[in-house]
Amino acid sequence: MESLADTPWDVTISGTGLAQSLLALALSRSGKNVLHVDRNPYYGGPEAAFSLQEAEEWAAKVNEDTGELPFENASISSESSADPAGQLSASRAYTLSLSPQLIYARSQLLPTLVSSKVYRQLEFQAVGSWWLYKPGDDDKSPLYRVPGSREDVFTDDVISMKSKRTLMRFLRHLGQAQQSGDLSEEPSSSLEEEGLAAPFSEYLATKFQVPAELHGPLLSLCLSQSSPEQTSAHYAIPRIKRHLSSIGVFGPGFGALSVKWGGGSEISQVGCRALAVGGGVYVLNTGIKSLEYPTEQETSDEGRVQVQLTNDELVKSRFVVGSNWDLPAEARPSPECDKVARSISVVSSSLASLFPHTAEGGPVPVGAVVVFPGSSLGCADDSPPVYTVVHSSETGECPNGQSVIYSSVCIPGPEGQSMIETAVQKLLQSAADATVKVLWSLRYTQLGRDGSRAADIAFPSKNVICLPPASLDLAFDDSLIDTVKNAWELVMGDEAADHEFMKFEDREGAYDEE
Repeated sequence: MESLADTPWDVTISGTGLAQSLLALALSRSGKNVLHVDRNPYYGGPEAAFSLQEAEEWAAKVNEDTGELPFENASISSESSADPAGQLSASRAYTLSLSPQLIYARSQLLPTLVSSKVYRQLEFQAVGSWWLYKPGDDDKSPLYRVPGSREDVFTDDVISMKSKRTLMRFLRHLGQAQQSGDLSEEPSSSLEEEGLAAPFSEYLATKFQVPAELHGPLLSLCLSQSSPEQTSAHYAIPRIKRHLSSIGVFGPGFGALSVKWGGGSEISQVGCRALAVGGGVYVLNTGIKSLEYPTEQETSDEGRVQVQLTNDELVKSRFVVGSNWDLPAEARPSPECDKVARSISVVSSSLASLFPHTAEGGPVPVGAVVVFPGSSLGCADDSPPVYTVVHSSETGECPNGQSVIYSSVCIPGPEGQSMIETAVQKLLQSAADATVKVLWSLRYTQLGRDGSRAADIAFPSKNVICLPPASLDLAFDDSLIDTVKNAWELVMGDEAADHEFMKFEDREGAYDEE
């Protein structure tokens, strides 16, 4: 077998997270020599998906390798009841995602996957209802299904007619703003004039006289992980427009999607597979140990970086690309990172009540979003919400009769995990019977970038491209596509003018029927 050192590499990509894997996809038809390494034994990086046994091995590694992964403080608990009913199945019956993200129908990711021809290798499924936990004194369920469209508003039996008229006026305003341009791109002076710099709840009350009972439902649609007081109208409005404009694009009654069999991990593997077919070389269990930069006087090897891999092989590469956690310590710019507490819970119920048909002729959703305001969990009014994204067994992530609850709150550590645990228990009490239990759970802290902060590439040297930390948003961050395009243009150089980013023809015979 030819040694890696024998090839003059155009680019070495470190890590198989979503950003690196999409870059691999973009380079898959470039004809360049691409070496793609990952120190982990699995694909996906922060978006990886695991069986139960793999999750346990991963948790142990997180706690051993402090600072080497964008995760901290991982722990696992498992139900040990002798009752055979509703027990865990074999480890391989589960495919649990570390960073499950919703993909809106209007996301830039989808046309990118279509134009690059890899969408046929993915199976997209509908995410349906948004629910808001609103405890009350009556006998009604505290889970309130948030209207997601104008049709839902008219059929809602909780909102008063006066409130419906006010809400429709606000929705019409969003539609007009959509036609005239995105409010999120207005200059700061215009933001002040429009009132968008104010907290979203204040904006609703003062500009549209939207009653307080509707503030929570509208906030839930923007997926803000900040407290209501810290969520500005400037942040919330574009995201609510994204939600509303996505509904019906791919079918009635839903506007968000998830990818079957592991979410972002599946997209990462599709991108890596495309590069492998295009001639790229993959080496798992191997990362980058050190980098030696070419001197300004050096002309040999076209100024390539000498890369020492963790298996002690030396290779020469014109560019090196990776995230902060995939590059050696001396090449890390140490960006400021945000943290969120997350958990994955496997429960002994299908939680079928959370997945109603959302429209006539529409699919049965496989995902639902349940939002718990901080105040509903016994916390202060200015506490951030807990988001739980529930996946049914139709996602392929768990056996029939069970479901998976992905939870997140922007308070890391024990305090955040306590809020998550309370939210999960309230969810089970509201959507299932008293016998339902959490069979298995993984708790951890994830480091990354709040979606309100820019996704800027850093350059430890002119030959090294450091990708920004992964977004902690609950929905796919479209800025990632721009980031990948920027990295692709740097690697391609002058040749970028002769290629269209992520626009490929079908490979001959690639999809012929057997």
